[in-house]
Amino acid sequence: MRQLIWLTASALTGWVALAVPASSQRPALEMLNQLEPGRWEIRLRDGSRRSYPICLNSGHKFIQLRHEGLNCERLIVDDRDDLITVQYTCRGRGYGRTSVRRETNRLVQIETQGIAEGLPFEFAAEARHTGDCSG
Repeated sequence: MRQLIWLTASALTGWVALAVPASSQRPALEMLNQLEPGRWEIRLRDGSRRSYPICLNSGHKFIQLRHEGLNCERLIVDDRDDLITVQYTCRGRGYGRTSVRRETNRLVQIETQGIAEGLPFEFAAEARHTGDCSG
């Protein structure tokens, strides 16, 4: 009888643990929400020293640098405090897989690859916050 009571109590404890509301968990891709909004400089790590500015209101923009502004389906592959990886598909427009590693809220490392406009792309870059978007 004691075993039956113990098993019942254990099962109830397990169900209660599963019933914890999702709101107690941190939001998906929270690390990107913590990045400083504003002007960022993306410097390619291909030896060319090429860089270009980007204005961010959200770090989520880093996920689709080659498919900017498209409404794409996303699959979160990895979602940690300092690293996210997202695979996305833009129907009829291509796809990609991007990893963003946060060093600070003003400095990230980006690796992305996929297909855009029918051609493959792949690059690694460092993105650094440089100020406000105005001016």
